[in-house]
Amino acid sequence: MNQSANTTKTAALVTLVSVFFFWGFVAASNDILIPVFKEKLNLSQGQSQLVAVAFYVAYTVGSIIYMLLSRLSGGDILNRVGYKNGIAIGLIISAIGTLLFYPAANSVSFNLFLTGLFIVGLGFSLQQTAANPLAIVIGDPRKGAQRLSMAGGINNLGTTIGPLIVSFAIFGAVSNESTGIADINAVKTPYLILGVAFVLVALIFKYSSLPNKINLEDDAHQPLNADGTTAVHRSSALKYPQLVLGMIGIFVYVGVEVATAANLPEFMKQYIKLEDGSPIPTSSIAPYVSLYWASLMMGRWTAAVGAFNVSESTRKILNFVMPYLAFGVFLLVNIIAGHSIQPFLPYAGIILIMIIGDIMSKGNPARQLLIFSSMGIAALLVGMLTNGLVSVYAFTSVGLFCSTLWPCIFTLAIAGLGRYTNEGSSFLIMMIMGGGIISYFQGYLAADNLLGIHWSYIVGVACFVYLAYYAIKAKSILKGQGIDYDRLESAGGH
Repeated sequence: MNQSANTTKTAALVTLVSVFFFWGFVAASNDILIPVFKEKLNLSQGQSQLVAVAFYVAYTVGSIIYMLLSRLSGGDILNRVGYKNGIAIGLIISAIGTLLFYPAANSVSFNLFLTGLFIVGLGFSLQQTAANPLAIVIGDPRKGAQRLSMAGGINNLGTTIGPLIVSFAIFGAVSNESTGIADINAVKTPYLILGVAFVLVALIFKYSSLPNKINLEDDAHQPLNADGTTAVHRSSALKYPQLVLGMIGIFVYVGVEVATAANLPEFMKQYIKLEDGSPIPTSSIAPYVSLYWASLMMGRWTAAVGAFNVSESTRKILNFVMPYLAFGVFLLVNIIAGHSIQPFLPYAGIILIMIIGDIMSKGNPARQLLIFSSMGIAALLVGMLTNGLVSVYAFTSVGLFCSTLWPCIFTLAIAGLGRYTNEGSSFLIMMIMGGGIISYFQGYLAADNLLGIHWSYIVGVACFVYLAYYAIKAKSILKGQGIDYDRLESAGGH
């Protein structure tokens, strides 16, 4: 494999990761819409989670449409339309969805809001189907997971900013939180601006230097052993057990990531009190939601260090610098928004635990998945067994331990699929619906006559248990197919 095949095209990668920002902005903003709709429309906690259901199930519907069109046309749609063209089309579809926020806000129509979010999700589905494998194959395949982590870090810049901007739009000046009143009509402005941004970025993608075609038959675009061997081809993508089990992995991973954040506002409203004993208002919860998503940014910026050709000593320094740099971004954004950062400073100690886990993983996707899933289980158990801000920070730290799971699962699941990589990617994107279904399931169990909001987080524990199992099982499966990440690691791949 020549050096140029292993060198990430920086300009192309920068263009590609920009779209990840939008996915994060909308996904995290949903966590602010959920409690607002619940209050204004008198919804149950389960009903309010339909916001997540509409958005994340759209990924599944979009993937099904993608596969059906591919079958009917006699070939893979992305291979025909092109990767960057596919992303551009997806952005236009999402822009159409944002337009519905205008009539939805004017009429305070929950169904119309859900329809708009569904269409935005449809566009995101096509974008993700193209962008994730593209991020893996445009450089050294051994560093595909790290490139996805870097893209995820940009994604979480959006998730950090999104809740604060949407909260500001709905409640007005955050510095006047005591009198902040939810104004659903005001939410249309940021989403219309977002729609315009979708269109502009679509044009940038259309004329970017990103490759429109990639050769998935080329061994350079597949995970390799140290001796250069690859897995054998099979008759379909679903014949690869790492993909089938990985589909369940994506389902439960997105589920625990989204459900933890989506149910956090309700948990805080029930268990966190102000100095006068009154429940914390929804307008004051946005910084904590922002911290959750910023935690994913911290972990992904850390994991992304491995995507760059830096010396071992520099990498070790960056392993400590990057997460705290991301934490600094979170603090800065909240200072600008007028929030006190004093309550968040102790969180710096929790970040150190994530750094230790990242160092222990040594860039191995299976090992990192096992370590971080175990830490996620511990965080949720601490959250359920404690109260007050200790439990809030325990639940929030789940973001740290979810941070690199997507690239780990995605990399393991499509390893060795070759010409079935696009189809496998589409199957994985389909399972993003777990974000809606598991959020709804946890919201349902959160009813006072069932588990209650505090103990409903046992759902997340079950999700992490499966992910730990998948880490062990996928490693065994891939070894049997001739793909050994331990050997890659010893051969110099990080």
